Amino acid sequence: MDQVNDATARPLRKDATRNRDLLLDAAQKLFTAHGVDYPLEDVAREAGVGIGTLYRHFPTRGALIEAVYRREVAALCDSVDGLLAARPPVDALDAWMHNFVSYVATKRGLSAALQDMMTAEPDLFTETRQNIRRAATRVLDAAVADGSIRPVLDADDLTRAMGSICMSADDPEHPDRAVRLVSVLLDGLRTRPLDAH
Repeated sequence: MDQVNDATARPLRKDATRNRDLLLDAAQKLFTAHGVDYPLEDVAREAGVGIGTLYRHFPTRGALIEAVYRREVAALCDSVDGLLAARPPVDALDAWMHNFVSYVATKRGLSAALQDMMTAEPDLFTETRQNIRRAATRVLDAAVADGSIRPVLDADDLTRAMGSICMSADDPEHPDRAVRLVSVLLDGLRTRPLDAH
């Protein structure tokens, strides 16, 4: 599917698509590291484009933040297909759960802006939850269907548990805590835990 510039409703040229992707890469990196108030001139510089190019694609800071957010959600959800194609379902679930942890970690720099967006655009977050729920359902159902995971949680339970783990484990002194706890959660779901004797 061609990317479309919302302002013109025409497909973007290849160079414009490349510039948009470079801007999103730079914004994701810098917003995650420094917060969403990071100077947009520096985002453009990191992307290797001018500030005018940034504003042509994203007329406001909020538009850039929303685009970064949407792209991260899409990447998380789209990863399910590749994971299920390349691995046994339980391994795909494990990888997806760890992708989810990474996804939540990138939201720390965006959290205040995302709260404002949630208030202003509740449909965006309803859509996000539905997309994540569908992705979680696919990978969880595949692991249940092949008998490697017990059918004790649904996708809502799984994503809430992982989100809670990520939020409660937000400790700069122990950055790997969420990863460890998600692994413990998965082990508890297995029909045969990894350390079973």
